[in-house]
Amino acid sequence: MTDRPWTRTPLLALGMLALLAGLWAGLLRLGWSPDAPRPTLALLHGPLMVCGFLGTVISLERAVALGKPWAYAAPVLTGAGGVLLVADIGTWHGLLLIAVGSAVLVGIFAAVLRIQFQLFAVVMALGAVAWLGGNVGWLGGASVVRVVPWWLGFLVLTIAGERLELSRMLFHAPHVERLFMVPAGLLGAALAVVAVVPEVGWRLVGAALVALAAWLARYDVAPFTVRQSGLTRFVAVCLLAGYAWLAVGGALAVAFGGVVAGPAYDAVLHAVFVGFVFSMIFGHAPIIFPSVLGVPISYRPLSYAPLVLLHLSLVLRVAGDLLLIGGAAGAYPLRAWGGMLNAVAVVLFLALTVYGIVAGRVRRVAPSLSP
Repeated sequence: MTDRPWTRTPLLALGMLALLAGLWAGLLRLGWSPDAPRPTLALLHGPLMVCGFLGTVISLERAVALGKPWAYAAPVLTGAGGVLLVADIGTWHGLLLIAVGSAVLVGIFAAVLRIQFQLFAVVMALGAVAWLGGNVGWLGGASVVRVVPWWLGFLVLTIAGERLELSRMLFHAPHVERLFMVPAGLLGAALAVVAVVPEVGWRLVGAALVALAAWLARYDVAPFTVRQSGLTRFVAVCLLAGYAWLAVGGALAVAFGGVVAGPAYDAVLHAVFVGFVFSMIFGHAPIIFPSVLGVPISYRPLSYAPLVLLHLSLVLRVAGDLLLIGGAAGAYPLRAWGGMLNAVAVVLFLALTVYGIVAGRVRRVAPSLSP
């Protein structure tokens, strides 16, 4: 395929389809529509969010950065795999497409490392390998519960690698980068352990997440850029809030160990996947979308509305989980409403992003129409 911004829009649309379907599946899991025509979609909530949406968007971003036509096979395959899962057509074939697409992403990073062999690229490449490992296990019949730590490693290592790259602008001393290798290496080792001894492995994963959150909060650019204004401050607020949730998710993983269901499992995963990952998405979208689509995004302070809603609703959800763990059976509505408002926050952010793209186009075209 040709490397033109307009050709990337359908690929991004595939990711957005998986996102919306994944959000709906999440609401089904929380019991919001028990009479839905396809209740089995609830089982695909995690796969659609991680593989269909995030995997496709990350693959597209990496393909754009590499600038090689073959690299676009990654988002094409994962996006198509997500469609097959949503449509309930050839589920195994959908898993196969996603697995092959993740293998192409590993190939993209192999090409990147040949061009620039740097620690941040190695970390991101290891994240892609973790995703491939999880997808191969899923294709081979492993349950989502068994592969979700590998998907978590994929997202955390990818984001951490990107932040490590940007932190070089601060010209840290060499020992700072070496210090980064401690939690990143621990996370990689923990993923191997969790496959054999989940109880121990999950606690190691949690410890790595807490340590990584501490490194990011101390050495990332966000503590400095948050003092500025406008879009720069907004991005920094998103990042710092995400680091806080990464630490919370890690602490919960240390406390609860290898839980595979129930409120503890819900609290750990959503602290990381919603609190950390989606906060990163909110912060990076104003930067990524222009580079992928070739159009500017008009920033407005209203962008804080979905961000605040995302984090407040996640507090509500995790509080409900913790109360349920403590035996407060009546706390389930807190969890359910927290999950509903999580979805509302994401949809609101998506709507504001689309509006920002349209407004950006109008601003760019308007001067050319002036006499």
